[in-house]
Amino acid sequence: MRSTADSVLQPSDEVAEALASGAPVVALESTIISHGLPQPRNLEVARELEEIVRAAGAVPATIAVLDGVPRVGLDAAGLERIATEPGLRKLGQRDLPMAAALKASGATTVSATSFLAARAGVRIFATGGLGGVHRGWTEDQDESADLDTLARTRITVVCAGVKSILDVPATLQRLETRGVSVVGYRTDAFPGFYLHTSGLPIDWRIESPDEAAAIMRGQDALGGQETALIVANPVPVDQQLDPELHDRVLAEALAAAERDGVKGQAITPFLLGYLVEGTGGASLEANLAAVRGNVALAARIAVSWADS
Repeated sequence: MRSTADSVLQPSDEVAEALASGAPVVALESTIISHGLPQPRNLEVARELEEIVRAAGAVPATIAVLDGVPRVGLDAAGLERIATEPGLRKLGQRDLPMAAALKASGATTVSATSFLAARAGVRIFATGGLGGVHRGWTEDQDESADLDTLARTRITVVCAGVKSILDVPATLQRLETRGVSVVGYRTDAFPGFYLHTSGLPIDWRIESPDEAAAIMRGQDALGGQETALIVANPVPVDQQLDPELHDRVLAEALAAAERDGVKGQAITPFLLGYLVEGTGGASLEANLAAVRGNVALAARIAVSWADS
């Protein structure tokens, strides 16, 4: 494993020691804590996810920016700040220089977390669902910065696919165009975030964390463009959101967004919030089930990677 010293980043003592010794580390994003869950459950989930990583024999590195300093690994006080401090920004990769210069605090999205993790030398990152190409892209040109970051960042991201509010076929096409490798974990179909499957086929399938680590070694051995590896891990069927309920509420949400003229950065939180309310919180529980499974798998991949 490689560790990159960087005077701008501030790893926690635990993460720094793990990276120096080659121990397994898993990056975790912080937006689910600050913007994705209500208090006080958000702090409970943050601690739970870190414990899942530890139980598998790896070190958790929850990433955020506090007072302008990118933190790779948070202590108890840092986690509590992310969970409770009002006015925290939601930081993508493009926002990091401004946050650093202006001493701002914020939670990191997939793009910022991937970038900071890779800069620190953390190779494995677990999240819920990726951003991607939005529906109606041909009109609004709305595409998540996640895709661009993953096309130029050597990191392995374990996720439950992309958010189902997006144009999933177009997102998969963009990942292919940008050279981002995608494998299904014990599945031949791309996951549907809240749903076990999106119904779309996936070209490559793996059966074990060891196979994921082998692909990572192959990326490094072959060289070339520094792109990510997406390990698509579906939420279990018995924990997914009811597909009929999902489709009905999502259709209502899309119609409401069209009616109210919701676009740009506002569209994702609007649609996700509509789904939470319209499903009576069931979409949130499916999301958390997916995140727990992704974190557990990422930790197992990190252990295999560290042993290789």
